[in-house]
Order: sequence, then C-alpha cells, then structure tokens
Amino acid sequence: MAAVRFENAQRHYPKADRPAVAGIDLSIADGEFMVLVGPSGCGKSTTLRMLAGLEEVTSGRIFIGDQEITDTAAKDRDIAMVFQNYALYPHMTVAQNMEFCLKNARMPKAERQRRVQVAAETLGLTEYLGRKPKALSGGQRQRVAMGRAIVRNPQVFCMDEPLSNLDAKMRVRTRTDIAKLQRELGVTTVYVTHDQVEAMTMGDRVAVMRDGALQQVGTPMDLYDRPANVFVAGFIGSPAMNLFESRLADRSVTLGDHLLTVGPGVDHAGGPVTIGVRPESWRRIGPGDGMPVRVSVVEELGSDAFVYGTAVSGDHDVIVRVNGRDHVRMGDIIHVTAASPDIHVFDTASGVRVG
Repeated sequence: MAAVRFENAQRHYPKADRPAVAGIDLSIADGEFMVLVGPSGCGKSTTLRMLAGLEEVTSGRIFIGDQEITDTAAKDRDIAMVFQNYALYPHMTVAQNMEFCLKNARMPKAERQRRVQVAAETLGLTEYLGRKPKALSGGQRQRVAMGRAIVRNPQVFCMDEPLSNLDAKMRVRTRTDIAKLQRELGVTTVYVTHDQVEAMTMGDRVAVMRDGALQQVGTPMDLYDRPANVFVAGFIGSPAMNLFESRLADRSVTLGDHLLTVGPGVDHAGGPVTIGVRPESWRRIGPGDGMPVRVSVVEELGSDAFVYGTAVSGDHDVIVRVNGRDHVRMGDIIHVTAASPDIHVFDTASGVRVG
C-alpha cells in the first residue's frame, strides 16, 4: 500500500479557455479513503484519471509513495480502476471476469484461483462464480467489478462514480459494502462522486472541488461544521444550508425584521455578508418573537420533518428541521431564531468564511 501526492498537478486540454484541473495540491495518506466531490464539470474525474494514467498531466507531478508516476504508463502504476459502468465481459463467467487481468499477467492458475476465491468470499460472490453477468443484479455486477480490482492487490484503488447506475436502495447498501471492504483491506482509495451524501458517508476525508480547483479538504464533519466558503456551505449538507445576504453591524445581522447576533470570532470590517444557518440549527419559538416563516411544503420523514417556507418579511426561502410530531402544515406560520454559535458568516464579495 502507499500514499498518494499531487503536487500542483494541472490538466489543460488544447484550445480550452481554462484548465480542467488548475494545479491541484493534495496528499492522501496510506490506507486512507479520500472522496473527491463536486458538481459536474468540476474536474474530479479528470483528477482521478490523471492519477490512473488515463489523462496526461500538463504540468506538476504525481507520486505514489516515494515514486513519481507522472509520466509512467497506466499499466505500470499498480492501480486498479472501478468505473461507473461495470465493463464486464458478457461471454465470461464471474470467475473468468475476475481472473482475466491475472491471466493476462501470466499468473499461475492455482494462484489465480486462490485470489478469485478469496475475493469472492469477501464480496459474497462465491455462489455466483459460475454465472454470467446477465444473470446478476446491478449491485452484484458492481461487486464483480470490485472483485476484479481486489484480486490484483493494487497499491491504490481508483473509483469513478461506481454507484451511479444503481437504484437508491441498492446505492445505500453498496456504498456501505464498499466502505466496509476498504477498511478491511486497508488499500488507499480515491473515490469520485457528485453525491455529497455519499461523500459524507464513505470518506475518511473529503475534497470538495469547483471549476478545477480544490475548495476545502477535511473530514466530513470539518466540512459540515466549518465550511471554508459559501460554495462548500451550500454544497455540503442535505437539505442545503440556508444562505441569506445581509449586513454586519455591531455583531448583529438583520433577516427581514429579525435581528440575529453572531459569534465574537467574526472577523469582518463591515459591509455585505452572507449568513448561513443549517436547517437543524433553527429553534422554534412562540408567536410574536423570532422570524416568521410561512410554510410552503412539509417533507415528512417520520421522526423528523423538513419545513420549506418563505420568511414573511424579507421574502427569503427558509428550510427548517422540526420534530416529526409537531404536525406543521402547509400555510402555517412558524417563528424561528438561531443562536450565535450556529450562525456561519461569509464575506459576500469573496465568499470566504469570516466567522
């Protein structure tokens, strides 16, 4: 196993206005599960493909362990890739698909069969080894693709949105299986997804990307509790953080007619700020106090409910998490406020966190 390091690694396609990946610096520890997440076109898959040797590195360097692999051929990088589409050979059985790369490497038959058997037991595929892909479910096919990577005993796993073709229930189950398997194997893993819930669930650390640049790297709760900028604040969390533009004066901001006090650590000389409040950070209070919100939609989740509404004064869209037994209904007006430790403050012009 080995650590991975990007040093100002850039990918600039010919005739493109800007780089697809604009000089990324990122260190991934040995055995770490690192998730690259961001919207479509942010450069996350390109970054992964640069590591795998499927995209040229225009400038900068990439290392696996102490060895620079920037210009090393993909086949010589000791990396196993798992793609969005399963890419299984339809005419081969599960066992034949899993051992194919080992057979090409002229590995002795006994060792090939041993590795396939071990991987199949790990992935719960033993009873399917004689079947062909068409006789498997989508989740089983993805496990075969994982098995094909595992039998190689690579230094690094690269996974490019491997769950995108699965239905919602199967995605939840399979992402749990992948995270558990990675912990057991201890293989350094770089995983790409556009699903921030998937990223928060699976990653030891998460790297958020936008327009080819890293926005923030940290543990899932680092990103959730202290987003570095407005983009990360709005991207991480489901439902998204409530964001409002206001002005800061004497540690206070106004949302409509409601005054909120921010924490003492806010570093801002005045002027426009963007205020962020998580849905669960709103606290319901009695009528006549707080910010009145007219309820538009209630998303019932059983123990909890998410209320989507509009501030009566100021016309801001607001999302509030409430107790599922509160029986809030469309058309109701609820009153909410937030404590200063739960209020995030960003500079509106730069988007950077100031408190």
